[in-house]
This record gives sequence, C-alpha cells and structure tokens, in this order.
Amino acid sequence: MSDIEPIFFRPAGDIRPTSFPGFSGGRPTMVTFNRLELNQILSVYGRHVTEGEWRDYAIDMLRDRAVFSVFRRTAEAPLYRIEKAPKFARRQGAYSVIAATGLILKRGHDLCRVLRVFDRRRLELIKA
Repeated sequence: MSDIEPIFFRPAGDIRPTSFPGFSGGRPTMVTFNRLELNQILSVYGRHVTEGEWRDYAIDMLRDRAVFSVFRRTAEAPLYRIEKAPKFARRQGAYSVIAATGLILKRGHDLCRVLRVFDRRRLELIKA
C-alpha cells in the first residue's frame, strides 16, 4: 500500500468485496444525502444558527437511512433529526423530521416541504 492510495472504509459487518467505495454489486451499501438535499438542509440550518437556536450538527449515513441531526449544544441529545429513508419513499415519503422525543413532526416525498415545519414553528413562537 502506498501513501497516495486511498483507504476505503466499509460499514461494520460488511464482508462483501466492493469494486467502488459505498457500492456492492451495483446496490448502494449506505444511504446518503445528495448535494441538492444537503443544500436545502444546510440553508435551514444556517438560518437557525444565525438566530442562535442551533449550534452543531452531525450526519450519519447508515444502510437503511441517512440522518442529519441538529444540536443546541454539542454534548446534548439532538433537538431534531432530518431523515432520508428510501424504504418509505412509495408509501409515506422518504423524508421526515423527528423531534427529540421521537415524535414525527412532518413526513413527505419532497424535502423542501418537509423542512417547512421549521418555519411554522418559528411563527408559532412569535404569536405566543
């Protein structure tokens, strides 16, 4: 192995040979957010960071779903999780926003519409 040769990591327990990182036999071994989805999520995240509500995030790419977790502080549990689960794409929609309690706030087929749940919550807080 040379210094310029890349190192590819596989999920734990994946013993199948891979020809391309992240893929095995033509099927992806993990779900990821694409660039457009990340741009939409990060624009909402950036808005809330400038308001001082959110301070940190984490991205997890698992076999069955991709998760973008939002934190108020780094050491706490996530306030919200934005999940992409392709197995629900035909039924309820691949995207969902889940609160810290596990309550699904919004689920749908279009990420932009699902992320609007954060805009409504801000307006409700102003009314009160």
